[in-house]
Amino acid sequence: MSQLDDAVARYNKLLETGPYRDLAWAEALHQRMETANLSAGGLLVCPFLRPNFISRRQYESLVKTGESLIAAIDRMERMVLVNPALLARLELLPAEKMLAAIDPGYQALEVSARLDAHLFNGTSRVVQYNADSPTGAGYGDALADLFYDAPPVREFRKRYALTRVGSRKHLLQALLKSYKQYGGIGKPNIAIVEFRPGYLSGQSEFELFRDSFVKEGYAVEIVSPEQLEYRNHVLRKGRFEIDLVYRRLGVQEFLLRFDLTHPLVRAYRDHSVCVVNSFRAELAHKKAMFGLLTDETVTEGFPASERKAIRDHVPWTRLVSATKTTYGEQSVDLPEFLVQNRERFALKPNDDYGDQHSYFGWEMDAAAWERAVKQAMRTPYVAQERVDPARSVFPLMTFGHLEFREMQVDVHPHAYLGKVQGCSSWLSGGSSGFSSAAGIVPTFLIDPK
Repeated sequence: MSQLDDAVARYNKLLETGPYRDLAWAEALHQRMETANLSAGGLLVCPFLRPNFISRRQYESLVKTGESLIAAIDRMERMVLVNPALLARLELLPAEKMLAAIDPGYQALEVSARLDAHLFNGTSRVVQYNADSPTGAGYGDALADLFYDAPPVREFRKRYALTRVGSRKHLLQALLKSYKQYGGIGKPNIAIVEFRPGYLSGQSEFELFRDSFVKEGYAVEIVSPEQLEYRNHVLRKGRFEIDLVYRRLGVQEFLLRFDLTHPLVRAYRDHSVCVVNSFRAELAHKKAMFGLLTDETVTEGFPASERKAIRDHVPWTRLVSATKTTYGEQSVDLPEFLVQNRERFALKPNDDYGDQHSYFGWEMDAAAWERAVKQAMRTPYVAQERVDPARSVFPLMTFGHLEFREMQVDVHPHAYLGKVQGCSSWLSGGSSGFSSAAGIVPTFLIDPK
């Protein structure tokens, strides 16, 4: 049994056989979550009673791998911006291309980003790069603070040293550095722009960021796009003049509701407001970006460290189309190759927004998979090589009773200005299992004492 397995077993045993079988502590923890607004849609963001533990070695490996991959993605984005053939392989909407062409006025292509990784048998595989409006860091930090002092965690800490890996403070530093590069002077007025009326409270992660920024002395308002006005080269919500926009809305979702005459776009184009992340981040957000990264004919000039990180940690990915491509050293007809190798591939929408589904070949029969491949050729989808996720047993309280469920564990390193600084974790039933429970759990580095 590994150190992590042993730690998980010890923690779960504390709840099963120790004084913590009485779940009054769990009810108190849930009440503290409610008080701290750690809920969404009336549900707690974390229904589980155990943090996710990762070893210091795993975290250090995630940092090194993540920063190498982000450097490679940054390099690829700059190539795409000057190469129409590469840009076409990302399948951006025309309006997305127009927005991507606008220089945001600061250096970083993604100020804030999140890697979606699976840690399995001592290895890590990165299946997605969320560069549009990444979530999880605020909830993860707040949950870590609550769990750290929960009674069973305090007991557990007598045997193990736990370290929180928060990242909220790094976000504000990254926003301010980008604002300064943009040419901003002094303390900016910050608008957190999200598809949600600003008068509703207590139900979303961005309120945690607002409160954090306000504590640091900044004027902050939560704004929905409908509330924005732009006149005399000033973006505003009512009397609140905005210098810096922290964008918490997806580009595709925004473009389905508004066009390029929206006040936010006009102010951005006129360089009247600093927008983070910029609309240019959509280049990296498309899953087809991994298709470029795993195409060695495109990355052959990249530094060896970046090519190694891609080769070791990014699953083979291609935009689905009627074309020939390379897999390893062989040339293949892509649709035919996918049909013939159903159990090795998943089909995923190129952009997460919308009601498009992912398809996992190993869960489908041959006929259904062939239909999915044909559909993927009509709408932008990528094929991605199968990655087996990590699974672990987590306790939760169901109708007042203790229950244990095996969950899929996705680890999300958070990065700011290209540096990995913090980590959250997401639990779900996974693609092949059913579970009504899902949510964020705090992530702790664990060391023996």
